[in-house]
Amino acid sequence: MEQTVEYAQATGLLGSVWLLVAIPLASAAILLLLGRRADRWGHWLGVASVGVIFVLGLTYFLQLRGLENRSAELSLWDFIAVGNLHVDFGLLFDPLAAVFVLLITGVGFLIHVYAVGYMEHDAGRRRFFAYFNLFVAAMLLLVLGNNYVMLYVGWEGVGLASYLLISFWTDRPSAATAGKKAFLMNRVGDAGLAIAIFIMFATLGSTQYADVFNGAGALAGGTVLAMGLLLLLGAAGKSGQFPLQAWLPDAMEGPTPVSALIHAATMVTAGVYLIARSNPIFSLDPTLQTVVVSVGALTLLMGCIIGAAKDDIKRVLAWSTVSQIGYMFLGVGLGGGAYALAIVHLLAHGFFKANMFLGAGSVMHGMKDQVDIRRFGGLSKYMRITWLTFATGWLAIIGIPPLSGYFSKEPIIAAAFERHGWTAWLYGGAALLGAGLTAFYMTRLFVLTFHGPKRWTDDIEHPHESPKIMTVPLVLLAVGSIAAGGLMATSVPEWLTPTLPVAEGEAHGVLSHTAITVLSIVVTVLGAGLAWLLFRAGTAPQEQPAGALVRAARRNLYTDAFNEAVFEKPGVFLTRALVYLDNRGVDGLVNGLAAAVGGGSGRLRRLQTGFVRSYAMSMLTGAVLVMAAFLAVQMGWLV
Repeated sequence: MEQTVEYAQATGLLGSVWLLVAIPLASAAILLLLGRRADRWGHWLGVASVGVIFVLGLTYFLQLRGLENRSAELSLWDFIAVGNLHVDFGLLFDPLAAVFVLLITGVGFLIHVYAVGYMEHDAGRRRFFAYFNLFVAAMLLLVLGNNYVMLYVGWEGVGLASYLLISFWTDRPSAATAGKKAFLMNRVGDAGLAIAIFIMFATLGSTQYADVFNGAGALAGGTVLAMGLLLLLGAAGKSGQFPLQAWLPDAMEGPTPVSALIHAATMVTAGVYLIARSNPIFSLDPTLQTVVVSVGALTLLMGCIIGAAKDDIKRVLAWSTVSQIGYMFLGVGLGGGAYALAIVHLLAHGFFKANMFLGAGSVMHGMKDQVDIRRFGGLSKYMRITWLTFATGWLAIIGIPPLSGYFSKEPIIAAAFERHGWTAWLYGGAALLGAGLTAFYMTRLFVLTFHGPKRWTDDIEHPHESPKIMTVPLVLLAVGSIAAGGLMATSVPEWLTPTLPVAEGEAHGVLSHTAITVLSIVVTVLGAGLAWLLFRAGTAPQEQPAGALVRAARRNLYTDAFNEAVFEKPGVFLTRALVYLDNRGVDGLVNGLAAAVGGGSGRLRRLQTGFVRSYAMSMLTGAVLVMAAFLAVQMGWLV
């Protein structure tokens, strides 16, 4: 493909943008191939590789600002050339890709630095950083690919790396199970994405973004709907949205830096990126957009309700991620200017969620890896930096102004109320209720962890703060949690204008923007205040009798039981039936035929005695039988 961007000659950007993928990929290869010889310095190579690509990404971002069309595309080589199918191994660096590159490399770099301290005593630290780098490389290919096949290659790379990282501690059965669960559930979504790509090629003859988006408008409505629903299935799998959300909380079995990277800056944002990138397809069908909005609204409420009943500090944050990604799906489903609002929330979420996950890891580091918030309490006196930084993430995610969550989440709530008719109250009400529930369960988490009486077990004598290599990233992420939303609320939507739809004039919803702002703050304060009143004195460390809703929430609203009853058990039964049919039917026929031949040949073999008199008797008997048959025919006895 001919290079179509003028600035490639002026700045040389396209000549080196591939380094964003190549550097972490090369680092991962070096760490894996050198093996134990790289144990002493391998982690620093992993950190340095991500630091270098962050600087490169920032450089490319600044160069992109000077371009008139703010888009650069490069074809490196022919990836697939079979018949009518032609796929380039190409990269696209535009405003949408640029913001994801900065998020992945920037927050990813801080998580890498934190992981140096967190994994200090782990014998597999070098291998861990190899997988970490592989994860970053795959995610960057996903967002930089200039066609759906390249996106899919990165998509599968992310799935592989997530499996390796979630199940990193393979000696733990729970980790191995969680990794397998994530891998299998993601395969369901991946199948949807793959079929959508097949439909693109079958109907449009191309998988290039430009060709697909330009030709989608001429497709039949049913084709567009099917393509969009399959893309949504893929997005729901990667981003942990209903009905494929069950794997995401179980991913907490991996090391805490993995949780931060997956839940804040990389994997879970892939689904949001897919829908945002595919906005010309989703914008063609209002029904398709309604499905996306409904999935987002349902998932954000499910995440809030389940998160309020969990006692594992990392699982509370995991369900919080499910809920916050639900807000992003709500935004991209609303369409128009809400696409950019979802991306703003995604970026802000990257800061405060990484902050809180790493803060949870810091708490575990000082509490001998305990995760039960019912057995914490009073840690603010012992972990001042962790407490202060975690507090910024807590205030940001519940949407207290002027922290980032207020500037990123409140506009999505307002956009939901701008829909027409009763759907404005349905989706706007769900988003508003989610804000109150978020304030409740996140305040519960914060209070039970850092305030109230001490509820530690006897083996913990002196909780302690984490080393600087872990607390410095916390401080930097806390600064982002405070400032990111306000800085991005106006600049990011304008920056994304070339790639995402813009708001069409001033919208008028069922409620004024001022009323929505006031309501949002009120329900947030009420939710936080209620949690403070209920849990400021702590909670019992043992399981307490609970109502039906709490019991359901503790069991993930029975979604796991539903999956087990409807999919897992019938699948196991079908597999066993097929194995039985294969063993007794197919194999039985083959083995039976072999046994018949073997048995028959064995009996015939007994006739070969080696005695001449036996052979002479056989010849005489045969001759007599032949003569008898001949005479019978001649006499008319046989016809």
